[in-house]
Order: sequence, then structure tokens, then C-alpha cells
Amino acid sequence: MAKHVAGVHQSIVIPVYRNEANIPALLAALEELLGSFSRRTEMVFVIDGSPDRSYELLHARLSSFPYPTQLIRHSRNFGSFQATRTGMEAARGELIAVMAADLQEPTELIVKFFALLDAGEADVAFGTREHRDDPWISRFLSAVFWSLYRRFVNRDMPAGGVDCFACNRMVSQALLSIHEANSSLVAQLFWLGFRRRFVPYARHRREMGKSAWTFGKRLRYMLDSIISFTDLPIMAILWTGLLSFCGAAIYSVVLLRAWFYHQITVPGYTATILTVILLGSLILFTQGLIGLYVWRAFENTKHRPLSLVSSHETFKAGAGRSKR
Repeated sequence: MAKHVAGVHQSIVIPVYRNEANIPALLAALEELLGSFSRRTEMVFVIDGSPDRSYELLHARLSSFPYPTQLIRHSRNFGSFQATRTGMEAARGELIAVMAADLQEPTELIVKFFALLDAGEADVAFGTREHRDDPWISRFLSAVFWSLYRRFVNRDMPAGGVDCFACNRMVSQALLSIHEANSSLVAQLFWLGFRRRFVPYARHRREMGKSAWTFGKRLRYMLDSIISFTDLPIMAILWTGLLSFCGAAIYSVVLLRAWFYHQITVPGYTATILTVILLGSLILFTQGLIGLYVWRAFENTKHRPLSLVSSHETFKAGAGRSKR
């Protein structure tokens, strides 16, 4: 884990995956953003196994970038949360912000985050979406998921979820002390506690490139966010079992009455139907849910690294680069 370095007060971590088209606009926006800070700020780019030319473009441009930067490359794609962790581990500032490379979150958010943290008003600041210029189906599904998540898992989570945040080094070290595979970094931040502030913003439409946030990744994020932080699925099993037992008890009375009055003449029919309906449905349902928990427990016992860095370069302000 990187220690605070004298002269670097703030770090901005940006995971990069399939963002080749955004690189020129991203660097221009960051140069303008960093020019507004009075305190020394560094950029930490983490190339998360991106198959495009994102690394080559950044590598070529950062040697002449007028602010200190780090360029880290994962050996393969580990996911945005692991890329964020890698960047936070390498960050040398006392304050650390995380933003996306697609510029859908306004850069002014970072200014507000650092202002809140510098003033000591919070230990962690979250951006909360008041509006998102996305397709209606994405907005609808997101609203349904976060509504259910807030109701059943974490009431502190904002209505639209969280995509960007900033924290001080105390929170960063606490977050990085959690080593869990198949988990949600944002949910971990809420689990940690500390003093929070929320900054509302309007999410921009993506101007260039195509989002890598596929349906499969959304589904995995949903499962990780739920299973890692609540016993709701286990409670669902208990209530399903109870309701199934009550239903089976009522249905058994109906079947036994029919059998008693010789309305059922097939030998063994009553016992077979009750067994299949009750045990069959419960076994299949519970095996699926319990299997998810067993898988996550198994993953956390492997002690595999959450990410692997294949190169790490530090760029001084317009003065070349150094390799680690």
C-alpha cells in the first residue's frame, strides 16, 4: 500500500477499460480540472486489461502531461472494482477520489469532494445521481434494483446508487484492509461507516465509445451487492419453507379427504404428489441459493491476489517517466 508522499496532497484514480476513444477528451478535461487545484494533485490510471489502445495512448501522452501521474496496467481484466483498489493502493495523496474514464460524471464533482474532505466535513463523499441521460429501460431497471436494495439490504444507499466517490487516507486504508472476492467496493464503503456526505449531480450521456457495463456484469454486480452484505436470501429460504409447509399441510388435508372418500383410486398417488411438490421444489430452490454462499466462501479461502500488476510507471510533471 502506497504511503502519503510529501508534496502530493490529492490523488484521482481512474480505471480504464475500452476507453480508447475517450482518452484525448479525458486528458483535456483532467488538465483543466487539475489546473483549478491549489494543492498538488496526481492522477493514477489503471488499465484493467483493456483490449484496445488505451494503454498505448496514455503511455504516449503522459510523458508530457503537466501534472504527476501514475500508469498501472493489469495483466488481464479483473473488473472495475479491483482496478479501483489497485489505484487506491498506489495513490500517494492524503485524499483519494475515484472517477470513471468515460466522463459521464462531471469533473466538478471531484472539486466538491476534495473541498468537503479538506474542510473536515466528512471522511468519505459520494456522488448521488439526480438525473441520468440513459435509455429508459436502463433507468427503469436501475430504479427498481436500487429501490429494493435500499429497502431490504442497506437503507443508507442513495436512490440511484453510487458511481464515484472520494475519501481520506483513513477510510482508504480501512477499505483496502478488506480482502474479499466477489464483493461490492461501494457496499464495503457503506459497511465501514465513517462520516459521509452526499453530493448530487446529473449524469451525462456517454459521448464516445460503447459502455463495457454489459448485462452479465450488471447481474454479477447485483448478486455480489446482495449476497455479500445481507442474509436476505437465507431468510427468504426460511419463509419459503414455512409458507411451502403451510401450503402442503392444507393441500394434504384436501388430498387425504379425497383419498378417504375414495375419490383418488391410484395407489400411492397422494404420497407421491405431496413428496414431489414439497421436497422437490424446496431442494432445488435451497440448493441454488446455498450454492451461491458456498461458492463465495470457497473463493475467499483460495487466497488468490485480487489483481496482478504487470507494469507500474510514475510520470513527473513534464520530466519523463520512471519504471517500477
